[in-house]
Amino acid sequence: MMRTLKTRLTSLILLLLTGAIGLAQGESNTQAYWVHEDVVKPSKVADYESICKEFTENLKKHNIQEISTIVTNTEDDRYLWVSPIANMAAIDKPLFPTLMEKMGKEAFSNMFNRMDECYDVEQDYIIHLDKALSYMPEGITQTPEGENYRKFFYFHITPASRAMVKKNMEAITSLFASKGSKFYYRVYKSGFGTRGEFYMVAAAAKNATDYSAKVTVNNELLGAEWPKLYNELRSNLLKFEVFTGSMRPDMAYSPSK
Repeated sequence: MMRTLKTRLTSLILLLLTGAIGLAQGESNTQAYWVHEDVVKPSKVADYESICKEFTENLKKHNIQEISTIVTNTEDDRYLWVSPIANMAAIDKPLFPTLMEKMGKEAFSNMFNRMDECYDVEQDYIIHLDKALSYMPEGITQTPEGENYRKFFYFHITPASRAMVKKNMEAITSLFASKGSKFYYRVYKSGFGTRGEFYMVAAAAKNATDYSAKVTVNNELLGAEWPKLYNELRSNLLKFEVFTGSMRPDMAYSPSK
């Protein structure tokens, strides 16, 4: 888990992408995140979670400074470890050298070997939080207090539809703002390593009931303009997907300074 990317970039490509991410964050008001995704076998979910909590406890015990991550899992047993990065160079560094030293190589390797038995598929990619398209007027946070329930909406697009979809999403954000909506969301754009191009919208709630109540109130507030804009967005998509998930503060980690 959380290993370096299996396919290494050449030095030239790495340099170019590093510059591109830095430029995008400076000019477009975005934040890049490295996502490590484990597709866990259903029969191994309990084992995986137990080992992950062991991993997190060791990070806390030794106050490891090399990682800060939030974790979410979806109903189809995917676990996403999401860490902010400044540039592509951040994912090319050896992971957890201090943790290995503190735990001892044998204990460290044993922990990750046991974890590797819980899945056959893992992948790494980058996404970018788009603060301009996101709607959180009280301040953007990935982890609203008391709201660990998540809906993840994937709007898959093509190069030809890219500009129109962005225009659609800008119109939706403007509508939410003009009506003073209390339904908040964050928008992420696909980046290096993702499977195709997409926008991902993440919405938080306390639970499924709370989420449904928020949707009902929001739909009434936005009125007839909302379905019109949303249907226009949908008409420009290559594919649409939605997943339900939960944030896992019991696995998340942020070092103490």
